Amino acid sequence: MVTRLQRYRQMADVLVKYGFGILVEEVIPGGKRLKALRRPPEVELSVYERIHLAIEELGPTYVKFGQIMSTRRELFPPELIEELQKLQDHVSPVPFVEIRPEIMRYCPNLEECFDIIEAEPVAAASLSQVHRAVTRDGRVVALKVQRPGIRDLIETDLQILQSLVPRMESVFPDLRVYNLRGMLDEFSAQIRRELDFTQDGLNAERLKRNLSDVPCVKIPAIYWQISGPYLLAMEFVEGVRIDDVDALRRRGLFPQEIAEIGFSAYVQQIFVDGFFHGDPHPGNLLVTDRGEIIFLDFGLVGVLRPEKRRAFVDLLLAMTQMDVSGMIAAFRRLDVEINPKILDALKDDLYVVLLDYRETKIEQVNFATTIQNLTDALRRYHIRVPSTLMLMMKVIVMVLDIGTRLDPSFNFEQQIRPYLTEIAAQQRLSSDNVTGAVRSLVSATENLLAIPGNVNETLKTLSEGTVTIELENRDLIAIVGVIDRTSDKIIIGLVIAAIVVGSSLILRVADLPIPGYVSILATVGYVFAVILGFYAVYDAIRHTRALRK
Repeated sequence: MVTRLQRYRQMADVLVKYGFGILVEEVIPGGKRLKALRRPPEVELSVYERIHLAIEELGPTYVKFGQIMSTRRELFPPELIEELQKLQDHVSPVPFVEIRPEIMRYCPNLEECFDIIEAEPVAAASLSQVHRAVTRDGRVVALKVQRPGIRDLIETDLQILQSLVPRMESVFPDLRVYNLRGMLDEFSAQIRRELDFTQDGLNAERLKRNLSDVPCVKIPAIYWQISGPYLLAMEFVEGVRIDDVDALRRRGLFPQEIAEIGFSAYVQQIFVDGFFHGDPHPGNLLVTDRGEIIFLDFGLVGVLRPEKRRAFVDLLLAMTQMDVSGMIAAFRRLDVEINPKILDALKDDLYVVLLDYRETKIEQVNFATTIQNLTDALRRYHIRVPSTLMLMMKVIVMVLDIGTRLDPSFNFEQQIRPYLTEIAAQQRLSSDNVTGAVRSLVSATENLLAIPGNVNETLKTLSEGTVTIELENRDLIAIVGVIDRTSDKIIIGLVIAAIVVGSSLILRVADLPIPGYVSILATVGYVFAVILGFYAVYDAIRHTRALRK
């Protein structure tokens, strides 16, 4: 077992090798004591290519972390996403002598369980490797065996990352916008689930049930008698990679039909079932000689509750209809937080994205590019998107990529629109919606029927005693002051009006003899009214300025 100190040393060596010595010096404990940290990288590549190589050399934990981060298009630059998508598990297989004890956890006497177990694995990855075997009853199975010691290594790496993330955010404050702690928590939960092969098998069986009515789709059967957290025994299946167009044609298959089968299978998973295969790279999708698509590797799956599925359907419909306001509404229902201060600017950017998609020929841009432009807009405004939504968008992009390899004329909008229209109609009349409407109606009826009782209870309380009304004193003095000033102004206005009216009546009475001093008094009244009016206006302006301050 590798200790934390040894692992720190390994990490420091890799980071320095690829020109990231500053991370060792500033983040890794004791890093400043190491020498030659700031030397140039040993390879002359771009910073993103060096990140890619460093992650692969750091091992399975970091490769898995990088692969999951490759779905976060709204956070990272496109150049980095492109490099993270290239991450592969470059590992040598573990000798069978070390694998044998892991199989014997579930079958202590191998000869009683198997006629044959091939020592040479048919596939090897960072977490596991697969061996072909034949059971005593003649079934050909694939044994997915967890690599010895991998759990301890991953737990050590997770502990190290948990200690490094706060230091990184302290040294590089700009990283806080990425919420590294939240991302690490999500990743830790995800990779621990992937290490439990029992969950892998349960995911496979759920997909098998969900897709049972979809033609030409195959999910391998799971043999639970010889399966557990460290070993998964499943039906051994063979086929060619789904993106090997020449091999498909040699078998008499039509790539366009394969594209439609795969697309409809993922539409069913995402929009109908809300439970979808989360890693559709071509190595996990095989095609049999009969044209069936085989799904493999069920460690990474996505889950969408019904209300999120409805919101995502509305989002895609809004995109195909050039409805930016509809997109914003759907984003909010998908728990995407949008600052009102940037809403107008974001709407403008989204509208430009949709214009580019609508006005550009399909040969020059496709829907995958539109999704890329959409996530670029979200990244510019530092808008965080739930990881499940980003995983779903990544899956759609990968499926579209496979679809266009199989059929260069594959058009996402033409393919998806009939599905979306039908699904939207079904969802509005779904049992969940009907049940929710009935529940709301029952609740409203109960509240309505409760009104007479509540009124009677209130009247009873009033008749039996006193009712105490509590007033909050906050700002009460200020309100009283405003009322006083207002009443003063009203009185001044009435006095001014009375003086003006009285003086006018005196001066207008021309037929009666009026002493000279009376005319003088009327004139003085006018002057006094004007002065009082100016004072009232000045006082009003002064109080208005005071309130604004």
